[in-house]
Amino acid sequence: MTDLIVGIDLGTTNSEIAAFVNGKVEVLGPEAAKMLPSCVGFSPAGTLLVGREARHQQLLYPNLTIRSIKRKMGSTEPVKLGDKQFTPQEISSLILRQRVQWAEQAFHQPIRRAVITVPAYFSDAQRNATREAGELAGLEVVRILNEPTAASLAYGFGDAAHHTAMVYDLGGGTFDVSIVSVEGDVTEVLASHGNNQLGGDDFDNLLLERLEREFQNKHGINLQDGHPVALVRLWWAAEEAKKKLSFEPYVRVREEALVSQNGKPLHLDVELSREEYEEMIRPLIESTFDSVSKALQDARKGPSDIDAILLVGGSTRTPLISRRLRELTTLEPRQDIHPDLCVALGSGVLASRLAGHGVERVLVDVCPFSFGPSYLGERGGLPYPHCYHPIIYRNTPLPVTRTESYATAHPYQTSVRIEIYQGEEDDALKNILVGDFRVEGLRPMEEPNEVLCRMSLDIDGILRVTAIEKETGKSKQITIARALREKSPAEIAAARERMKALYASHSATGLHFNEGELASDDADEARERVATAHPDAGAADLPQALEIVKEASDLVEQSQRLLGTLHEEDRQEAIDLHEKINAAIRSNDAGALKKATGDLRELLFFVEGH
Repeated sequence: MTDLIVGIDLGTTNSEIAAFVNGKVEVLGPEAAKMLPSCVGFSPAGTLLVGREARHQQLLYPNLTIRSIKRKMGSTEPVKLGDKQFTPQEISSLILRQRVQWAEQAFHQPIRRAVITVPAYFSDAQRNATREAGELAGLEVVRILNEPTAASLAYGFGDAAHHTAMVYDLGGGTFDVSIVSVEGDVTEVLASHGNNQLGGDDFDNLLLERLEREFQNKHGINLQDGHPVALVRLWWAAEEAKKKLSFEPYVRVREEALVSQNGKPLHLDVELSREEYEEMIRPLIESTFDSVSKALQDARKGPSDIDAILLVGGSTRTPLISRRLRELTTLEPRQDIHPDLCVALGSGVLASRLAGHGVERVLVDVCPFSFGPSYLGERGGLPYPHCYHPIIYRNTPLPVTRTESYATAHPYQTSVRIEIYQGEEDDALKNILVGDFRVEGLRPMEEPNEVLCRMSLDIDGILRVTAIEKETGKSKQITIARALREKSPAEIAAARERMKALYASHSATGLHFNEGELASDDADEARERVATAHPDAGAADLPQALEIVKEASDLVEQSQRLLGTLHEEDRQEAIDLHEKINAAIRSNDAGALKKATGDLRELLFFVEGH
């Protein structure tokens, strides 16, 4: 029977345990509960509760429950649970013991040795208290490991040459940022800064206050006045809404019969947007960037000196955080290791090495490409119909589902064409088209109609794309098999040629194009692109082909400006002709383009009276 060494992340909000299993490092525990809430309590009947059971009763019985004990480690302040008193180390040992029992069930043997992680900013007193907690749990603590170092081990930075990484760690209860220098097996923390009173729980509380206000505005009842069960339900709803808003642009909170008034049940039904949520938490997020600046200053580094940004902690899934980090450093923050489990996995890497296993890094299934739709946006200050940004980013762990919101391009539009690309360029035509489909029957609206694009990619490389009209729920889906298959050079070359043809047919007219870019193009190269788009045209016919496309596009723009003044039948006919013209331009179908343009010109002749 071999000796086992496990790695444990004793977290403020959740704790995890990892070990070497089946040739790789894995987080251990029941299938649906890899994370154990760092919460301890006693039930009203006196039963000891550790983990989820304790967390579930926290708001109902706060005097019988303790969480975030990590914040008290190293202090002599006693912790009171009911009529009993404990030290912080004793409470932490109960959490550690529960984790170890899960691992012992997996290995069917006792576990006596462990690596335990701590924040880089922990003092000697806090580190000694953590070691003592491990000993009270029956463990020999073979190493106290800094959390940012654990993160770098999980990402495998020890495999390469020198790197300087920023570890941005925002968990449920604490925030810290560390600048680390990694070379070979040596990881040095150059500087750390943070706030041990800031985390995802604060985001939950802001959402909870928003839901309470909504309920009070609607029903005139303050739930803080004697409605603890209703508050518990709203607290759980707020936490769930926070998680969903990391991946969805909207979430609907529905809680029925929160309270009763004169025998009548009162409900809450409210929609929250990611935009509203991010505005709520923006001041808190911006405060973390004060810590980022101080850590960089203390390490004597600038943003350009950072080679990688490692995201740790579940709250880093909030899109606003990645956007702000990209703005600061121009780097794409890495989140290809599960942010909640990253530190535990890193401690498992070190524990496995100490036990004699040759582990270099954590192995995970990630998406090797970015995927997203093209859309009408702005480039160089001008409208451009082939803008692109990913919905699913490269290196995202699989499986994954993400949703983003888009708007129709013109008034009374009743259909949209969804084109899905693979690539990293912000110009869709420079990426690879992997699939397209059309959604028909949208509600004709004068204002832009919101369409949600949901993308789901599974571990087998099957990409499912669904377009949903937000107001009605009308949807259409396409399945793209083998989305993760590497394209052959011939396939890529063919796709590039098709994109060049599309690019020429749209951009050479000067429409939706950055004029500065057009002016810098070589004239012969521009002519070659147009010739690719119109292979049947002779050299003398190319200007005429360009003029036909430009005339059609101008006519569509003129028609769009008039849509609001047309009768319903004429308006629908105009919209159909717009789609036919755009389709003909995309497919370089000169005959279809000529006919649709003539029909639209005739329609406008009668409705305008000339």
